[in-house]
Amino acid sequence: MEPAAAGVQAGAAQLGPFLVYALAVLGVLVFVLLASWFLGGRVPRRTATEEPFESGIVPVAGEGGLRLSVEFFLVAMFFVVFDLETIFLFAWAVSAKELGWPAFAAVSLFVLVLLVALVYELATGALDWGGRRAVSRAAAAREGTR
Repeated sequence: MEPAAAGVQAGAAQLGPFLVYALAVLGVLVFVLLASWFLGGRVPRRTATEEPFESGIVPVAGEGGLRLSVEFFLVAMFFVVFDLETIFLFAWAVSAKELGWPAFAAVSLFVLVLLVALVYELATGALDWGGRRAVSRAAAAREGTR
């Protein structure tokens, strides 16, 4: 037998367990979907179940919807960004000994960039919920009308 043909047969032999696993996953997937279809409860169509953001609960807001300020979404985005930072730092901390000083320098640069972003957010007032900025805008508006 040629060496190339032997390599192909060895590769096919190593692929066997993966194919068995893939078929098992597909089988479990089909079983779960069919079981949920047959065993799941039937809910008559109502207008509340077709609302996209209330998950079948009658909306609490009127036609205009629930109004949230932009600051709410900004703070939520900042939370997600800094939450992900924590995940990256935890992964680095777990393997810091093996990674050595170059990884420490990279993580330090990463934290520095995030601190610069945080200082920028504080300086622009992105994290203020209508505190000083709203008061200063109101005072400036009063000054302009006098």
